[in-house]
Amino acid sequence: MKFLTAIDRYVFRLVIGPMFGVFVIAASLLILDKMLKLFDFVASEGGPVRVVFQMLANLLPEYASLAIPLGMMLGILLAFRKLATSSELDVMRAVGLSYTRLLRVPYMIAVALMLLNLLIVGYLQPLSRYYYEQLQFELRSGALGASIKVGEFTTLKDRMALRIESSEDDGRKLMGIFVRVADGKGQVLSVSAREGRFLALKEHPDTIVLRLTDGQIVQDAPRVTPRVLSFSQHDLPIDLPGIEKFRQRGGNEREYLLPQLLQIGWNDATPEKLRNETKANFNYRLVEVVMMLLLPLLAVALAIPPKRSTSALGVFVSIVMVVAYHKVNEYGQSVASLGRVDPVLALWGPFVVFAALILWMYWRVAYVPGGQAIGALERVAAVVGKRVKALIRRRDKSLVAA
Repeated sequence: MKFLTAIDRYVFRLVIGPMFGVFVIAASLLILDKMLKLFDFVASEGGPVRVVFQMLANLLPEYASLAIPLGMMLGILLAFRKLATSSELDVMRAVGLSYTRLLRVPYMIAVALMLLNLLIVGYLQPLSRYYYEQLQFELRSGALGASIKVGEFTTLKDRMALRIESSEDDGRKLMGIFVRVADGKGQVLSVSAREGRFLALKEHPDTIVLRLTDGQIVQDAPRVTPRVLSFSQHDLPIDLPGIEKFRQRGGNEREYLLPQLLQIGWNDATPEKLRNETKANFNYRLVEVVMMLLLPLLAVALAIPPKRSTSALGVFVSIVMVVAYHKVNEYGQSVASLGRVDPVLALWGPFVVFAALILWMYWRVAYVPGGQAIGALERVAAVVGKRVKALIRRRDKSLVAA
């Protein structure tokens, strides 16, 4: 760290705080939005609550790949905006420090985060996506113990119907149980009990025992008078339905690692549809990561408000630009996956346009005296702001007069 001056360390402190703050806020908002949907999904499938948090943990790499660039850009933007509004930036410029020199530390951070994001999108995200899909499959199939839903009839092995009114102790204690069992000879057993528990059998892993307490059994068979039996405890064996195994990883291109995408996408023996999908996804991942190298320039270009102004329009514009670029890339990937457009053109074409725009904006701020990257937008925003304030004043005056 000896090659870093006091100015560099100062810039680092200004950047790192807002960057982590924005990262945590962005990731939290994405997680909270998904958490509500997962709770509804898991509850509808009758699964345990812990599955929600397991699924959220597998979504973290996907959300981190979005939150890291946004947090880095806003961290740099807010740091330079603070320098500009406090006139510290003018002092630094007066002693010969250019914008490019001041970007030394932000670019060190950007390169480190770019490599981290490459690791996430290239290796962690495909694996976590597969495990997320596996949890969804196991939840639907009942492999997580979620096939019996409270308050609904559940069919097991096509000969047994089971209904449970409520459960306690994380599903280990069952209340208000009704079971209907039929065999091939037409005999039907209807069992009701106040409570019960599921017990596992080590000798027979495909069978569990439902131990019932305080209930009745109604036995009905053709040409036989129904019989009613009461019991204080009764063990009812239940054959578990066979659970289908989850597929191997690679059900779609999002589950392949970067080397696998290269191997599949550029192999002539690969079907054309799969080749288009893997090429599009490979280019999508790379273009999203490489764009991080341009975000420090965008942050600085939008961080400097007009003189004698504290406008935060640049913050809003930066978020809109990054989100819009991300959506354009998603659309480009979708079109390239269908084979309608070459992946290089669909994904790297918008990158070139966006990069040219950012370089022009940075050049305006860094090398044109008094230049503004969004000067026209700032003037329009100032005019609109004045008119809105005037309307508010008129409304207040009319209310006072009334």
